[in-house]
Amino acid sequence: MTLAHGTPYLAIPGPSVMPDAVLRAMHRASPNIYAGELIELTASLMPDLRRVARTEHHVAIYIANGHGAWEAALANTVRLGEGVLALATGRFGHGWAEMAGRLGADVSVLDFGKSAPVDPARVEAALRADKAGKIRAVLATHVDTSSSVRSDIAAIRAAIDAAGHPALLMVDCIASLGCDVFEMDAWGVDVMVAGSQKGLMVPPGLGFVFFSDKAAARRREMDMVSPYWDWTLRAAPEVFYQYFFGTAPTHHLYGLRAALDMIHAEGIEAVWARHAQLARAIWTACEAWSEGGALRLNLADPAHRSHAVTSLSLPAPKASDLRIWLEANTGVTLGIGLGMADPDDPAWHGFFRMGHMGHVNAHMVLGMLGSVEAGLAALDIPHGRDGLSAAARVVAGA
Repeated sequence: MTLAHGTPYLAIPGPSVMPDAVLRAMHRASPNIYAGELIELTASLMPDLRRVARTEHHVAIYIANGHGAWEAALANTVRLGEGVLALATGRFGHGWAEMAGRLGADVSVLDFGKSAPVDPARVEAALRADKAGKIRAVLATHVDTSSSVRSDIAAIRAAIDAAGHPALLMVDCIASLGCDVFEMDAWGVDVMVAGSQKGLMVPPGLGFVFFSDKAAARRREMDMVSPYWDWTLRAAPEVFYQYFFGTAPTHHLYGLRAALDMIHAEGIEAVWARHAQLARAIWTACEAWSEGGALRLNLADPAHRSHAVTSLSLPAPKASDLRIWLEANTGVTLGIGLGMADPDDPAWHGFFRMGHMGHVNAHMVLGMLGSVEAGLAALDIPHGRDGLSAAARVVAGA
């Protein structure tokens, strides 16, 4: 017998759960892409995307995942051979750095490990050492989806300014946009990249690049930008077709309209607060289970934890055992420990992640935590008591 039948819960850190309103908006025949409502709908998305990113600047939409948004950001700002300083707090920080290198940039990586945020003092020191001004961009990951480390972007901006360095600050918000507090303009971010499939609650397939006037000026200095990645016309099209350099991602746009309507109806500050309290409930349960057991949160300091994803460990292979048991017996799917160990290394089976981003509420989180508590008991994994009860008290506001 299994208790997994019924509506499953995909509690991975993206793609996130899609709201019924988004699914309904996408369930329609193909529209005309040359005239009519799709043109007006797309124009309406731009100011509302800016509201989520907290910017008055520019936004370009690509038919791409987050990796495509990474490449678009680099293609518009960094020439062959120019310097890039990449700040890595997990697999995805390294991934953006590797992409910059493959595009011909001269990449330096400051690696802060997988359990600590960016240290602004090290950033300032690296930029002060760049006497020739070779570094053109600093790449930072707001939340690394692999490690769940959240870094202080405003402090990184302050470090760049303290060094008196002209480098662009470019930030990956793929895991954090619409989940963790992010203030593009107030924090002095020049380029921000995001995707549709996490906090924005839309299927994978849309990449977003937000960019400041300073970044736009850098684009004008570029000798060449690949036509597809060029953000110039996408951000200020003369005709609708230029928004997407070809056929529009029609149904994604309808879904995005519905998702943005939901976000703005709730209010972005309320969205941030909801994610923060649900994250605290998860951490409280995990901390209770860790007492007398081997379960560990990847980050000891809550100030550096993401409100969208939580990375955890158990002695290998218990993490994989737990994920497999949950999916088979409860219908809950947790995330693999991506980037925390090499997949060929047995230690890979000692990590897992909980996704709690986007369309998520208290009963979903409590249901997931109750399932995890059942799995720990079923697999005889040593753990502390009353994790679920502790989480319920957080939800209750205690």
